[in-house]
Amino acid sequence: MMEELKVSAIQMVSSDQLKDNLKTANGLINQAVSNGAQLVVLPENFGLMPKHAGQLFSISETLGEGDIQSFLSKVANENDCWIVAGSMPIKSTRDDKVYATCLVYNPVGEQVAHYHKIHLFDADISDDKGRYRESDTFLAGDQPVVVKTPFGVMGLSICYDLRFPELYRELIQQGAEFIVAPSAFTETTGQAHWALLCRTRAVENACYLIAANQGGVHNNGRATYGHSMIVDPWGKVLSELSVKEGIATGTLKKSTLINIRTSLPAIQHRRL
Repeated sequence: MMEELKVSAIQMVSSDQLKDNLKTANGLINQAVSNGAQLVVLPENFGLMPKHAGQLFSISETLGEGDIQSFLSKVANENDCWIVAGSMPIKSTRDDKVYATCLVYNPVGEQVAHYHKIHLFDADISDDKGRYRESDTFLAGDQPVVVKTPFGVMGLSICYDLRFPELYRELIQQGAEFIVAPSAFTETTGQAHWALLCRTRAVENACYLIAANQGGVHNNGRATYGHSMIVDPWGKVLSELSVKEGIATGTLKKSTLINIRTSLPAIQHRRL
C-alpha cells in the first residue's frame, strides 16, 4: 500500500432513469477526481433505483459486456482513477434472477474484479415500503473477493453484507487493508444502525472502510439514509455526508494502519 491514498465515496439519489443516473455519476466522479481522488466508490444501485424488478432485468448485462460497463471503463480511463462501481444487475445462470454485482476498474479502464453480493436483504421494515425481498430478483453470490491495488489489498462488500462480521473477517484473512461498502441502506435501518455498523466493521478488523450510500427520497418512493462515510481503523470518521447527492473524501494512510495493527494486534489475538 502506498503511504497515502485519497478516496471518495459518491452519494447519489438514483432514479429509475438510467441515462440520468449515469450522467450524475459521471459528473460526481469528475468532481471527485478534480479534488484529488485516486479511487472513487459509487453506491449500490448507482445506475438504477427501479420501480419494479422488470427494470433491473431490462438493464442487466453479461459480465464484461454492455453499455453500462463500457461507460464505467471509459470514465475510469478518462479520469485516470480506480472506480468501484457499487452494484449493478449482472446476468446469472438463471433467466429469472440476476446478480447484484460490484465491479472494479483500474485507471486504464480494465475491469479487474467483480463481486456478486452474498447476503440478500429479505426483511420487513417499518417504512413506507415495508417488505423487502431481494431474493425474489437476485441470486446470491458465494465468493468473498479481494483486489490487489497499488494502494494495498481492497475487500469488496455490498450493503446488507455490513451485518455479517464473518464476511469481513474472511476479507481480512485474505489480506484486506481497506474495504468498500457501497450501499442503499433504508432510512429506517440507517438511522438505527448505519454509523454503528460502519465504525464497528472498521474497528474490529483494524481496517479502513469506505461506505458509499444512496441518500434521499427516490422517485420509486423509497427513502435511503445517506450519511456516506470514510472510517479509519480506530473507528474515527474521516468524512461524512448528510443526505442528497454529494462526495465524502478522505485520505487513507499506511502508517496509521500499521500503527494501529501493531499497537493493538487484536486480529493476531483471535482464538476462533
